[in-house]
Amino acid sequence: MAQLKRTTAVKRGAAKQIDTRLNALRSDLDSLQDHATKVVGEVGNVANDGAQAAIEAARNIAERAYRLADEAVANMADDAEQWATDNLEAAKETVREKPIAAMAVALGVGALFGALFLRR
Repeated sequence: MAQLKRTTAVKRGAAKQIDTRLNALRSDLDSLQDHATKVVGEVGNVANDGAQAAIEAARNIAERAYRLADEAVANMADDAEQWATDNLEAAKETVREKPIAAMAVALGVGALFGALFLRR
């Protein structure tokens, strides 16, 4: 039970971290949109300078978005690996203590998947 609570907390932490990063990305994209809108309103050389600034801002935001996405993927992979490692021992122990119950659960899950895939 404590293992499940810790796993849930890890998932919540990872989800919260991804939400934070996505909110930062959304904010950056909103900022880019505002900046691009302002650039469209400009004329002459000011418009050209603004367009170059918007392009640079877009490049910076795209690079930041890529870094954030890359970090999020790496963190999720690490979290999934940690969760699997943490729960593998508990699963092995449960199967050793109750092999018949483990086989019954496996059979039930297999039957459920079989029924789902035959319905298509």
